[in-house]
Amino acid sequence: MVWIRIIIGVVVCLYLVAIMPRMLKRPDVTPLFGQLYAHRGLHDNASHAPENSMAAFAKAVECGYGIELDVQLTKDQIPVVFHDFTLQRVCNQPGKVYEYTYEELQAFPLFGSEERIPKFSDFLKLVDGRVPLIIEYKIEWADPKVCEIVDEMLKVYQGAYCVESFNPCALLWYRKHRPDVIRGQLSTNYAKDGAQKGKPLYFALRHLLFNFATKPDFIAYDHRFMNNLSFRLATRLWGALPVAWTIKSEADLAKARGAYRLFIFDSFVPVEKD
Repeated sequence: MVWIRIIIGVVVCLYLVAIMPRMLKRPDVTPLFGQLYAHRGLHDNASHAPENSMAAFAKAVECGYGIELDVQLTKDQIPVVFHDFTLQRVCNQPGKVYEYTYEELQAFPLFGSEERIPKFSDFLKLVDGRVPLIIEYKIEWADPKVCEIVDEMLKVYQGAYCVESFNPCALLWYRKHRPDVIRGQLSTNYAKDGAQKGKPLYFALRHLLFNFATKPDFIAYDHRFMNNLSFRLATRLWGALPVAWTIKSEADLAKARGAYRLFIFDSFVPVEKD
């Protein structure tokens, strides 16, 4: 019986260490406060301002919202703003973003609008530090090259921003090369996804078990699963900043306010910006 208690105690300690975020030399996260963040810009995919378009970003800036956006690389290593790895949903085209050059991608409209996939550099020029940014790195496997290229642009950017990713490789890159930058781990309840259910990797991601290596400053968690134990412990016990994605109604926003500090929204316009 004593040995069982010891084993349980050791397992619990290892678990608490595994989900521990950055504890020492934490960066100042207050520049990110005071904002709601428009998911992929203030967009409507049936309008002239679809997701991750320059028009949607301009609308978000005009309305004073922070912006959450997605960055990945083209075939010719140009950072562009686009969420999906594949082009089918947004551009009705086959293949993946990295299989096309930037110029080739310009032939594909976003949801049939006049908008095209924007360069990340053009996005930064548009925003020009006027609202804070949450920059999500889209890394399909284990190559963090996009971090290296985009970070060179961010080094000279005069504005508040942080970075995040579902892929721990991005956080590992930032921990090693740019520890001063605020970094966050994205996650959700992968067990609800039939294609990923039961896979050890997604179990570890769901329960934030890579935190011991990546040392995130914030946890951006699917707001529907705010009661996930690892999320609650990482934020309430260890003090990581809790960020909610993606809020889709005033009712969900009101419910999330008790568990989160920053809020990423789409599909509605909040009554108040914060």
